[in-house]
Amino acid sequence: MHPEFIIVKKDAQPHVAHIQLNRPKELNALNLQLMGELRDALKELDADDSTRVIVLSGNDKAFAAGADIKQMAGKTAIDMYNIDQFSTWDTIKKTKKPIIGAVSGFALGGGCELAMLCDMIVASETAKFGQPEIKIGVMPGAGGTQRLTRAVGKALAMEMVLTGKFISAREAQQAGLINRVVPVELFLEEAFRLAAEVAQMSPLAVKMAKEAVLKSFDTTLEEGLHFERKNFYLLFASEDQTEGMQAFVEKRAPVFKGR
Repeated sequence: MHPEFIIVKKDAQPHVAHIQLNRPKELNALNLQLMGELRDALKELDADDSTRVIVLSGNDKAFAAGADIKQMAGKTAIDMYNIDQFSTWDTIKKTKKPIIGAVSGFALGGGCELAMLCDMIVASETAKFGQPEIKIGVMPGAGGTQRLTRAVGKALAMEMVLTGKFISAREAQQAGLINRVVPVELFLEEAFRLAAEVAQMSPLAVKMAKEAVLKSFDTTLEEGLHFERKNFYLLFASEDQTEGMQAFVEKRAPVFKGR
């Protein structure tokens, strides 16, 4: 079925796909249907050999202004348990290919949490990040207390979560939440530039390197080093490793095929 709330372009650039959240009247509020469409699109792109990097964006005014509160307001605890909306987020987290978030305007609540599921974030000067759930009597539920704390540290995460404070793109960059800040007219272009740079690398090495970096967040240093070493050795079974090292010796650009 054709998605209603996202726009997918498989070949936005060579080896780069683009997913745009598309509920502009609702500032891209994340309802269950949108998240389901996003999950399905990411699974499809992850299985597509021609796609090596995925750019995820909203529009100039909003990446996503949060979850769709109207969809949750009347629910009971048992309703929420049975809906199990966060299983969709767990599936998105398992995407092996790198996702670059292109954020402009609001990235709040679920929007901030979705941005933090991305592997890198390029933001416009108008971007605002926040976890304002506390202002409506709840708290973050899609990773906001965990990923935000790991990204910016306890003090700032606690202030953002307990007061609902927004931070600017510059503050987010200084805190280590995002990669770079550019003028609003360039945020998507810069995200694609970064995506193109990654897309030139070996797809296998990129996926395994992403996997190893993410492993560092849920394991000890010793176990993380063991995991890193295993992936390093495993890449020596790939044609890309042979091509990459041969190209280096021959002083030419490598041609990676993802094998």
